[in-house]
Amino acid sequence: MNSVHNAVVVTRVSDTQWHAVENDQVVGHGDASRRPDGRLFIGIDAWHGAVFDRIADAMLADLPTPLYAVADEADQDATSAWERAGFSAARREWGYRVPTDPQVTGLGSVRPPSGVTIVPAGEAEEGPLRALDRIIRDEVEAAVGWQTMPAEVLPRPAGTTVIDPSKYAVARHGDQYVGLIRVTPLTRQPRIGLIAVRADRHRRGIARALLAHALGSLHSAGTASAWAEVNESNAAATALFEGIGARRAGSTLEFVRTERKK
Repeated sequence: MNSVHNAVVVTRVSDTQWHAVENDQVVGHGDASRRPDGRLFIGIDAWHGAVFDRIADAMLADLPTPLYAVADEADQDATSAWERAGFSAARREWGYRVPTDPQVTGLGSVRPPSGVTIVPAGEAEEGPLRALDRIIRDEVEAAVGWQTMPAEVLPRPAGTTVIDPSKYAVARHGDQYVGLIRVTPLTRQPRIGLIAVRADRHRRGIARALLAHALGSLHSAGTASAWAEVNESNAAATALFEGIGARRAGSTLEFVRTERKK
């Protein structure tokens, strides 16, 4: 679909990309990607609000609903732009800066519950890890829905949820994997992307032991803090992180539009 406004032409250049061109220069672009949970997210990068609006118009005319988008809540220009496009805020994720020093977190003395051992990142067996990830995702989907988990932004092949097994440490009980934590070693600040335990092993201290292991490893490597996102409605995760001294340092809004542009 093409759209013209003040010499700006918006063109769909592929199934998932749109370009806005003015005087033979690209002045903005949009992209669409389907998350592993099936939801279709769109993103728009444009210097000017009017260009954002034109790209949004083109994408909304081309794509089915519901459509989703995310924005830093502190970025009022971005949040206003999505609202102009007919999107509404559906949920909020708090961003936490998490200390790694066990003297601060109080996790230095935490040990796994009886019979549970922690398998460090890079040492987990890939097959059992993928099986555990699938079990946990199915349990979350059946309970509160995977859409309530922190937004996943990395593209991945259809049907694949574990991209790099080396980023996962796991809790093992006997010959079974019962919990996992994923830490992405980003340059500025490592990101705790997921911490989860099988439903039949909740309330035994496994998540706390996994967090103690991961943060302790980061501290030993000289990293002072990590980053984590928590859905504001997840009271258990909020209590876990705030209980070890994590501090809110930002928030992300997830937007949704349920009606297609007429």
